Amino acid sequence: MSLFKIFDLSGSALSAQSVRLNTVASNMANADVASSTPEGAYRARYPVFAAALDAASAGQTAGVRVAGIVESPAAPRAEYMPGHPLANEDGYVFFPAVNVVEQMTDMISASRSYQGNAEIMNTVKQLLLRTLQLGR
Repeated sequence: MSLFKIFDLSGSALSAQSVRLNTVASNMANADVASSTPEGAYRARYPVFAAALDAASAGQTAGVRVAGIVESPAAPRAEYMPGHPLANEDGYVFFPAVNVVEQMTDMISASRSYQGNAEIMNTVKQLLLRTLQLGR
């Protein structure tokens, strides 16, 4: 594999992890948003990754791409709060089924993956620069 193709591979991973970090941030920001109906409650979003192969090249450059973003099928949790301004006629307020601890774990994982791929790109850059210095 050419060293230049590593930039494409790591770049696609950086892009995918960036989307993952953004969805986690959105989930955490909306974790405590109340709604008067279960349908109106925020649903956690998760990116779906897929392998991306570049068939045009002979070496079949691999990578990752975001195939889409899906919403969680988990039902929102209902809390009995009759004095809340968003309470329905039965006194229930609906909150997203977002587990903040799981979201933090996912954020740490995405951040570490992002850092690892950035480090790969820096290492390859250093290797290319050293190769150019050999020609002097």
